[in-house]
Amino acid sequence: MGQSIAISHLGCEKNRIDTEHMLGLLAQAGYIISIDESTADYVIVNTCSFIQSAREESVRTLVELAEANKKIIITGCMAQHFQEQLLEELPEAVAVVGSGDYHKIVQIIHRVEKGDRVIEVTPEPTYIADELVPRYRTTTEGVAYLRVSEGCDYHCAFCIIPKLRGKQRSRSIESIVTEAHQLAAQGVQELILISQITTNYGADLYGIPQLANLLRALGQVDVPWIRMHYAYPTGLTPDVIDAIQQTPNVLPYLDLPLQHSHPHILRAMNRPWQGRVNDNIIERIKTAIPQAVLRTTLIVGFPGETNDHFEHLHQFVRRHEFDHVGVFTFSPEDGTAAYDLPNPVPPAIMEDRRDRLMQTQQAISWKKNQAEVGKVVDVLIEQEHPETGQLIGRSARFSPDVDGLVYVQGSARLGSMVPVKITNADIYDLYGETQKTTNEFPYSTLSNSSAPHPSYAIP
Repeated sequence: MGQSIAISHLGCEKNRIDTEHMLGLLAQAGYIISIDESTADYVIVNTCSFIQSAREESVRTLVELAEANKKIIITGCMAQHFQEQLLEELPEAVAVVGSGDYHKIVQIIHRVEKGDRVIEVTPEPTYIADELVPRYRTTTEGVAYLRVSEGCDYHCAFCIIPKLRGKQRSRSIESIVTEAHQLAAQGVQELILISQITTNYGADLYGIPQLANLLRALGQVDVPWIRMHYAYPTGLTPDVIDAIQQTPNVLPYLDLPLQHSHPHILRAMNRPWQGRVNDNIIERIKTAIPQAVLRTTLIVGFPGETNDHFEHLHQFVRRHEFDHVGVFTFSPEDGTAAYDLPNPVPPAIMEDRRDRLMQTQQAISWKKNQAEVGKVVDVLIEQEHPETGQLIGRSARFSPDVDGLVYVQGSARLGSMVPVKITNADIYDLYGETQKTTNEFPYSTLSNSSAPHPSYAIP
C-alpha cells in the first residue's frame, strides 16, 4: 500500500481513544504510521471544539498544515461541528470525519486515494468502539484510558458535548472487563475510566446506573490502580461508595466536575442536580471515604454571576480544601442555551476571579503536598529526563496531565511502580527517592482495604 499517515491529536482523553483506534485500524490495514507530519502522505487532525481556546488551537494546527501543503483529514468534534465550513475554507482538506465516524477511517482514505473529497459525518453519533476494535496506545506504557460510555443525555447550558458526541451509550460490563484484561496483559499499571458522566454508566443499557457493579468486576483485573474521572457527586450512591471501599485496586480518587457552588448559578447552568451541590454533599463524601482525594473543575464568569455569587464559590473552595482544582472562564458556545444569555461578565472580571480562586487553591495545594513529605508512596514511573536522567512519575494522588508529578532520584524501569520516599514538595509537585522493594507488591497508601473482590450481577 505504501501510503504513510501521521495523526495530530488535540483535545481530551476521550478524543485520544478515538485517535488510538484510528491508529490501530490504519496499522491493521497496512498503512505506514508516521511520527513526522512533514513527510507523511496524509495528516489526520483529530480536533477539539469544546471551548473557544480549543477551537483556536485546532484552527492553528490546520492552518499550519495547510500552509505546508499537506493533505489533511479533519476528524473529531470540530469536524462534527463545522463540517461544510471546514471544507470550504481549507482546500487542502481531503476529508471531514465526524466524532462518531472515526471507525470508518480506512474506507474514507480508500475513497480519498481514488480522488474523492469526503464528508462522513453522522448527524447524531451513535457509535462506540469495543474491545474488538484495534487500538494503538499513545499514552506512556504504564497507563491506559478505558472508555466505559460515550455521549451525554444532560443539557447543561454551557456545554455543547451532547451536540458533538450524541446521547449516552454504554458498553457492557463484559466488554469493558475484557478490554481491561487485555490492557493488563500489555503491562498497564493504571486504568483510567472515562466517559462524559461516569457515575451514570450503564443507565441506558441496564435501566439503572451500574458503576458499582462495574467497579467490582474490574477488581478482578490484575492492575494495581483503577482511577475514575467525571464522578458526578449525586451519582456517588452508598452502593458506589461501598464498591470503592471494597475493591482494593479502585483508587479513592474522585474527579467531581462541580462547575459552581451557588444554587442560582447552578440553576442557570441547568446542571442535573442544580442547587444540591452544597456543603452537605461534599462532607458526606469526605465522611464516607475519609482517604478520598478530591479534584474539581469550576467555571467563573457565567452570565449573571455577581460578586456575591463568586464570593460564595470562593468560600466554598476555602472550606472544602480540594486536593486539585481547575478553573475556567466561561466560554459562550454557539448552539448552547447560555450562548446569548443576558448580563455577560466582562473578560477582565472573569480573569480576575479565576486568578483569585487559583491563588487560594495554590495555598491549599501547598499544604496538601507538604503533608506528603516523609511518607513512602507508590509511584508509577513514566518518564526519564533526557539530560539529567531523573525519573518522573505520579503517585496515586495525581492523575495524568491535570495534576502534579513526582520527581524521583534513583533507578527504576519505565512503566514500573516503585515505592518512593517523599523528601520535598512544592505547590504542585513532589520530590523523592526510590526505596528498596519487598517481595510483596505494595499497594498505594491511597488504596482501599484488602477485602475480597465480590462478584457482580446485573439486577
